Amino acid sequence: MGVYHIAQALYLLDNPALKTVSGATYQETDMYEDRRKNGGYDVEELGIGLVRLAGGITFFLEEAWAIHSGAAEGTKIVGNKGGVQLSPFSYFNTTGDMNMNATFELGPADTRWHSCIPNTDAYDSPQAHWVAALQGRVPLLPTAELALATMKISEGIYLSQRLGREVTAKEIEKLSKRTAIKGL
Repeated sequence: MGVYHIAQALYLLDNPALKTVSGATYQETDMYEDRRKNGGYDVEELGIGLVRLAGGITFFLEEAWAIHSGAAEGTKIVGNKGGVQLSPFSYFNTTGDMNMNATFELGPADTRWHSCIPNTDAYDSPQAHWVAALQGRVPLLPTAELALATMKISEGIYLSQRLGREVTAKEIEKLSKRTAIKGL
């Protein structure tokens, strides 16, 4: 359920504590029955979540792979001073009564950063970051904490769908089935 986008948003927001989740998932698009059976389709076509985090932050998530719609906008973070969208990288603001939507070309900047700023290569991929962290060139990202928070949000969306209501972080922890390690 959109784990990449959830983790990305949590990282950019500095991983605030989870308060509540409300969500719904759907698997209703018409499909040839033989394709459904032979393809093993057992995943929803659409998942939607409204996530409340500490500090008054609300996070909306829409993940879809087979709905009748155009392309999704991707990760967007907005606040009272402005907003950013990650792809394409854009900044939104109101200045002097004029709305601004500025889209940036990151290619030339990325080239300059790689030429002029040490250790920029450490952020090119998860593997490059891991190696650079092991070499002591950059701090290790808090991936375990982000993974746990991401899992709780994803699980909360499914739990909210099942219960038909918003669920708290404590309910998610209490009602989640632990499957990674037997006996816990």
